[in-house]
Amino acid sequence: MDIRTLEKVITRLPANIAVLLRGPTGVGKSFIGKAVAEKLGVPFLDVRLSVMSEGDVGGYPDIEGMKESGVMTMCMPAWFVRATREPVVLMLDELNRALPGVQQSAFQLVLDRELGNDVNGIPYRLHPDTRIIAAVNHGAEYDVNNMDPALLRRFWVSDVSPTTEDWISYANANGMDSVLVDFVRQNPAHLRVDMSKAEPGSVVPTPASWHRLNDALVHMGFAPSELAGSTAPEGFYAVCTGFVGTEASIALTSFVQDYQRVLTAEDVLDRFADKKADLKGIKASEVASLTEKLVRNAKENNWTPAQVANFKAFTESLAGEQLISLWNALSTCGNLKNVQACHPFMAPRIVAVVQAARAAEINKKK
Repeated sequence: MDIRTLEKVITRLPANIAVLLRGPTGVGKSFIGKAVAEKLGVPFLDVRLSVMSEGDVGGYPDIEGMKESGVMTMCMPAWFVRATREPVVLMLDELNRALPGVQQSAFQLVLDRELGNDVNGIPYRLHPDTRIIAAVNHGAEYDVNNMDPALLRRFWVSDVSPTTEDWISYANANGMDSVLVDFVRQNPAHLRVDMSKAEPGSVVPTPASWHRLNDALVHMGFAPSELAGSTAPEGFYAVCTGFVGTEASIALTSFVQDYQRVLTAEDVLDRFADKKADLKGIKASEVASLTEKLVRNAKENNWTPAQVANFKAFTESLAGEQLISLWNALSTCGNLKNVQACHPFMAPRIVAVVQAARAAEINKKK
């Protein structure tokens, strides 16, 4: 399931329904948990089970408390205590890489939503609105423990299959380099490689590794947008291979050196002031390509007033036929909110273009 759909489904599930996300490393399982927490407006607690001991999850004996009460109670981990006191998204990451004892405590948390006990033997329970999202690396290429079918049925289970559009939305939201994003947009096969088909031990691209590569290149002064159209400096290719492997690095290096800027919907909607010179006087073929991107964006997102204003400024530079083509395409996007926001400034211009065309036709006949 793609990330956009997963976010919509998970945020609408009852809070007591635990979610299990399965997929290879780097596809965005943790990102989904963070996105769900952000949409719900609650804290995100990432618990990496693979590096924990049994007591790190189930708690350690409260020795001092036992001296006073004569009853054994447990000192519970801070993340669990917080999840009992307020609504959070609790991410149980790498569940099937955890030690058996850790898994058992995690299973109790998933099944019963409680752990430990007070002096009266009453377990500590999660807040009713706390959500559990567990994540496992899934596939024949992983040396991990298989999930018990009896436990599996206690989850809402989904295999994570991020799309290129998912990653591009994520990349733009996180300010990643525009040329690197363009590379993935135009070469979606390099976004990620099927790990089961890769040579064991080889470095291959994943959605997460592209983000790490972006951060490394920018930090080193190798930002692709700064190098576009020129020979890549020594070390650029070497850095890339360490994050995304040989094949993707060769393609990216060539792409940056031969780069011709590709305009995106975000250039119009979010960066119009900076891209105004590039957008002015673009070719008809470029307008057609940009129209497709804008309509796709309008279908999937509700434009903000600032984005509508940028879109209006962009349309003012279009010729009559281009404007009509854009309006016809936008009208079929299915997002009535965006269509209604654009109608007040586009409709009068469309009418004026049509009337001018009719007047010109009448003059020809005279």
